[in-house]
Amino acid sequence: MANASAKRTAAQNEAALRNLNIWMVLAPLISILIRFLFRSSVIPPRTSSVIHGLTFVPLFVLYSHLTSIGSPRRDPTTQALIGSGEDLNMPGVTEWCWDIIYVTWACQVGSAALGEWFWWLYLCIPLFALWKIYSIFLKPYFFSGSKEEATDDDQGAASMSKRQQKLKKRSEKGDPRVKRL
Repeated sequence: MANASAKRTAAQNEAALRNLNIWMVLAPLISILIRFLFRSSVIPPRTSSVIHGLTFVPLFVLYSHLTSIGSPRRDPTTQALIGSGEDLNMPGVTEWCWDIIYVTWACQVGSAALGEWFWWLYLCIPLFALWKIYSIFLKPYFFSGSKEEATDDDQGAASMSKRQQKLKKRSEKGDPRVKRL
């Protein structure tokens, strides 16, 4: 039997996956409709067609991934919840999957409405990935300064909590509120 948290997660995942399924069809249809109504041809230029095809691959992979991890499992006979699936509102990789999907849809519709230059927005994805690699892996290990420069006092102060540091300063001043051991 599932608890209330699992049921809530399952309901949120089902709603998110339902919206994902709708927009997987709706975004390309909006793009085609805009091109048909406001442009001279329904078929985009060759470069844009190639970009549409290339961006469909990560879009489909992420769609499949989110569908597989987020789909709740139910008992076929009683429809009782067996497993809620992974929470699709989790921060981290799941959140980045949603961001890539949203940027892809925006580029599809934006290129139809505003022009093929709108695909340049898609570069925010690798730029964000490079920023994350820099801030998580490179900056702390290669650009944080030398470890030997820190003195023993600095290392001792860093290991103490703020409250302990404050009490130490009070005891050094001779504050009667601090008990000396």
